[in-house]
Amino acid sequence: MKRICIALAAGLAATGSHALELARDGKALCAIVVPDQASAPVQTAAKELATHLKLATGATFAVIPEAKAGKSPRILVGPCQETARRVPDAAVIAKQPDGIRLRTLPDALVLTGAKPRGTLYAVYTFLEDVVGVRWWTSTESYVPKHATLSAPDLDISYAPKLLYREAFYRDALTATQSARLRTNGHFSRAPKEFGGHYEIIGWCHTFERLLPPQKYFGDHPEWYSMIDGKRSHNRTQLCLSNDEMRQEFTRNALAWVRGKPDAGMISISQNDWHGNCQCPKCKAFDEKEGSPAGLLVHFVNQVAAELEKEFPDILVETLAYQYTRQAPKTVKPRHNVIVRLCSIECSYAQPLATGEQNVKFRRDVEQWRAVAPRLYIWNYVTNFRHYILPHPNLRSLAPDLRFFVESNAVGLFEQGDSSCSIGDFVQMRAWLLGHLMWNPDLDENALIDEFLKGYYGPAAPHLRRYLDFREDAVAKAGTFLRCYMPSTSSWLSSEQMVEVSALYAKAEQAVADQPALAARVRRERLALDHAWLQRWHSLKRQAKMSGKPFVGPADPKALCDELVALGKRYNASSYREGGQFSGYMARFQARFGPPPEVPEICRNLPEDAWVDVQDGEFRLHGEGRWVTGVADPKASDGRAVRMPGNHSQWATQWPVGEGIVGDAKWHVYASVRYEGDATEGLAVDLGVYDTEARKGRVQRHINVPELVDGEYHLIDLGTHALTERCYTWIAPPNRTEGVKAVYIDRIFLIREK
Repeated sequence: MKRICIALAAGLAATGSHALELARDGKALCAIVVPDQASAPVQTAAKELATHLKLATGATFAVIPEAKAGKSPRILVGPCQETARRVPDAAVIAKQPDGIRLRTLPDALVLTGAKPRGTLYAVYTFLEDVVGVRWWTSTESYVPKHATLSAPDLDISYAPKLLYREAFYRDALTATQSARLRTNGHFSRAPKEFGGHYEIIGWCHTFERLLPPQKYFGDHPEWYSMIDGKRSHNRTQLCLSNDEMRQEFTRNALAWVRGKPDAGMISISQNDWHGNCQCPKCKAFDEKEGSPAGLLVHFVNQVAAELEKEFPDILVETLAYQYTRQAPKTVKPRHNVIVRLCSIECSYAQPLATGEQNVKFRRDVEQWRAVAPRLYIWNYVTNFRHYILPHPNLRSLAPDLRFFVESNAVGLFEQGDSSCSIGDFVQMRAWLLGHLMWNPDLDENALIDEFLKGYYGPAAPHLRRYLDFREDAVAKAGTFLRCYMPSTSSWLSSEQMVEVSALYAKAEQAVADQPALAARVRRERLALDHAWLQRWHSLKRQAKMSGKPFVGPADPKALCDELVALGKRYNASSYREGGQFSGYMARFQARFGPPPEVPEICRNLPEDAWVDVQDGEFRLHGEGRWVTGVADPKASDGRAVRMPGNHSQWATQWPVGEGIVGDAKWHVYASVRYEGDATEGLAVDLGVYDTEARKGRVQRHINVPELVDGEYHLIDLGTHALTERCYTWIAPPNRTEGVKAVYIDRIFLIREK
């Protein structure tokens, strides 16, 4: 399991002439020496080294303070006095954030680094790259056995190119795993004994928190955005040309930093919406710079200059986001200002530096690189709409990361499935990204193969073919792979679903007799299972319409129940950003209950002449707020979706699925009922929308008298030649009184003869 040292791989080693024997035949030949006043992270580093050397060699390595160390061979951990005398250049690397120094001397091995985490990282680098230890997850590792072990000839100085490194996955944020992956981001749960983490005060979107309108707007409306000639604080920004506002803002920012003087950055950044100021002074600045980012950077520069007087080491972060994405013409961020760009609009099936789908983002990065001394990238590496779906972006991860580093990025936030434990290969993704952020020059394919072999054993070659098949499929389809993908239908056909499932079956067969490995492989199949279950009705419908046999799961209910059980076992938590796994799966399981009652107007029709779409196939927006799946004895299958009457969002939608698109025309009906006290006025809006044409095919306004009895009624939405860009939508009437709720049971379609 050994590989060349990370620092050696980066070409950062010099040639020496020493090697040091650490253990022979299971007995330790040296002690671990720490400074007499060792810091908590250095003590942790020594304990971690002693623990893992014992696991590897069987020998017990004593940890002693330098004052009690003799002349026998020793491992010097941390900034010992002997290290300062014999390896004086260690002081140089100690000044570089998270820098490490490894040196083999005739009678000693030096493992040290910059405060507070460098020594820990030096120890973990040695254990991983020399001893061969692998920490696949926070609870699953591999330690090779070496009854006799020597430290090779090492002379390594290394500091990571990225000052800030965060793999935003649940396990990667734990105290041990974040330290062992050498990630140090804001959300890391590493305590002080593991070196802590790099904190960004405020994290992001701080304008409203630093200058709360409930405190200031009444007396100083001129401090907030002018919109259409009026000052407003309702989802707006600040008047960045107002000097009096900036002075108060700066005082508040200084108070924040004084409360956390050890933090690395403070965020001085716009709110998470538009609404930038349109007053004459702000507007003139924007027009001069060709972008609202000019005034933003000018404002942040002024705040940063004041902060630097008291806190010369603090960095000030701001966002190039939404209306500030385009770089300004002349204003440049000052030396202590970092501009953070977000890749949220991009396609992750293609590398950001070369893909035709990502030209706009690439241009933005290049423009900012030309004016900003340092950048910070907020990158998206998961599918926030459905964590538990295959997401074929592996081939882009390493090229994108290198593109960021080459573009002056010193910080990288790789936002993954932090709230879901059963996402698409999340263990491997966290491990891979952690290693690449520490050293972007590593071979990503070698890393992937290493993880697959080490974590899944004999299933590795089959899983590699499975992963490659997915990457090939999305490339061939030319899909714009967003970080909000509703399903796999745009890049994985029904035939490919069968092929990729066969590949996965071989992986499971390869470890069928090894329970621990089989459990790992089974967990990774949950995303593929979910893809099958999500598309089961539409794929079966497609097979029926085409006259072909359906080759999907024969018992979807059993598979769904198994997915639910495994999700609970692994504490899945969320299925998407802000969506609870338990509630989603309860509605999902209802898809596979007893067959619903056939609509009266369909009872004499052939089976292939009509299509039933139950609530389980609906796409719900604002689930839990605007719409909720509920039990409903009046519904055809005992369940429906419920929308409160107090909004008008198109919260219930059904996108046209497989088996519908083609030459046929379809008559569309929706089954809706109303609940409330009103006897007149609007009850519900609904229609069919064509996203390609950007217009509605039909829209119906249904008044209360048509639904007043509280029973389900069919709403006729007309006959349409449907395309994959069409969807049916339903919205409540936005009435705070009278209409309590609207319920939708089903949508069904009858094929025109």
